[in-house]
Amino acid sequence: MEFLSSCASSSSSQRFAFFNVQHQNTLSSRATVKSQVLPWNFSVVGLGRSTRLSADGRERILGCNCGSNRVLLFRQSWRYHSCLASSFDLISLNYRYVFNRNIYQVNFRRIRSSLGKFRQRFSVKLARVMVCVMLVMSVSSTFGGTPSQALTEENLLFLEAWRTIDRAYIDKTFNGQSWFRYRENALRNEPMNTREETYTAIKKMLATLGDPFTRFLEPEKFKSLQSGTQGALTGVGLSIGYRTNVDGPAGLVVISAAPGGPAERAGITSGDVLLAIDDTTTESMGIYDAAERLQGPEGSSVQLTVQSGPSVKQLDLVREKVAINPVKSRICELPGSGDDSSKIGYIKLTSFTQKASGAVKEAIDYLRSNKVNAFVLDLRDNSGGLFPEGVEIAKIWLDKGVIVYICDSRGVRDIYDSDGSSSIAASEPLAVLVNKGTASASEILAGALKDNKRAILFGEPTYGKGKIQSVFKLSDGSGLAVTVARYETPAHIDIDKVGVIPDRPLPASFPKDGEGFCSCFEDAASACNVNRLQLFSR
Repeated sequence: MEFLSSCASSSSSQRFAFFNVQHQNTLSSRATVKSQVLPWNFSVVGLGRSTRLSADGRERILGCNCGSNRVLLFRQSWRYHSCLASSFDLISLNYRYVFNRNIYQVNFRRIRSSLGKFRQRFSVKLARVMVCVMLVMSVSSTFGGTPSQALTEENLLFLEAWRTIDRAYIDKTFNGQSWFRYRENALRNEPMNTREETYTAIKKMLATLGDPFTRFLEPEKFKSLQSGTQGALTGVGLSIGYRTNVDGPAGLVVISAAPGGPAERAGITSGDVLLAIDDTTTESMGIYDAAERLQGPEGSSVQLTVQSGPSVKQLDLVREKVAINPVKSRICELPGSGDDSSKIGYIKLTSFTQKASGAVKEAIDYLRSNKVNAFVLDLRDNSGGLFPEGVEIAKIWLDKGVIVYICDSRGVRDIYDSDGSSSIAASEPLAVLVNKGTASASEILAGALKDNKRAILFGEPTYGKGKIQSVFKLSDGSGLAVTVARYETPAHIDIDKVGVIPDRPLPASFPKDGEGFCSCFEDAASACNVNRLQLFSR
């Protein structure tokens, strides 16, 4: 080994040289040193193993010299006293004395063999330590968690609900909490000895999400929800929602009243505020709790306190089975005579049930057979329903184009669009009527038709429910309604709490039924009159 010294300073103070060491199997050179004693201790620290040997098999290492133009070749007698770090191969060597009398030989193979044995022993010990740590962690996990064999039937139902939220819920931060930690704490601390206690634990878990639309449904409520989407419901025929503005009285807002139902016959309309149900205030009541109170056995009565404008009234309504017919149609004939007369097909869509898209197709076929040449789609007071039905109805009217963007917390995750294969009415002039009772799936439909410039929207801003829920059935017949996504219109507008903004307003006296609608076309002197040009031209 040869040390090349080139230190300009002649100071006798202690110095350090940092060098890289690399040993090769072929290394067998021996260093010969001249006799000279250095009067000071010289420490050298080596880091790494990347430098290469010189062509003659010797390693050149920058050293330090305290005299000018002197090259010291010396043999080191060292005491190997420190540690070997496996990731850096850190070797600390102390050079204590330098002699000048004898010629010494250094066999680096022996040194390398010693280092190899040390490294091997160190690795074995490290492996044993790691195995012990893993065993300790395994035992800790086994006894710290809840053993699978100790889970009761109630625990399993709770875990089924927890996994459903974990998999489907839109907010993967779960309202800023550790969802796994909540599960473990609940299994340890929440009583789940009866089915009612388990239901309470599930409701408490969902409440931590801070989402009023994600809720638990007992078996009876789950069946009621299913029957409602299938077109039949026993109650008073009201769709209700949360207030989208802070002005006005506290309570729940009426989105729509089912045509011909008890609520509509009593004069309850969209925008009225439901203040109390059977003397129980709705100020802090959830919409699903209110919906449960409104429903009940056929023939039973319920008392409602309703504010309509400045007046407050109390109404006694009798619950009845409300058959939801999602589509009504009518032909409106504009003034004219003979072949010059113009016909408009009026379609009233009240909800998005399982049969809604088929009913719309039938209405279009019927109106076409009567030679209508333009359509009006009335979505006023349509509080929504099944999301897939909203998409299918949009495809009826659109040749091609995006219908809706489905988004989660990370952005767009899915796109629903129309390729024209389901389109049957993509060319005739189309106007769409909306109001503040237009919500959820009907807002998706209205936004798609507006942003694709397929229709002109008339009325007032819609309700503004821009989130989508999916219903999941649990093993005992109960269920979960879970917010799985939010949506944006084709123009990437998030309508949540804002609504779809119409292109033009409607006259304040514009009627909500088909017969009254046609009268506004037939009587040019009426206050609600809208002619064809105003209705269909941009």
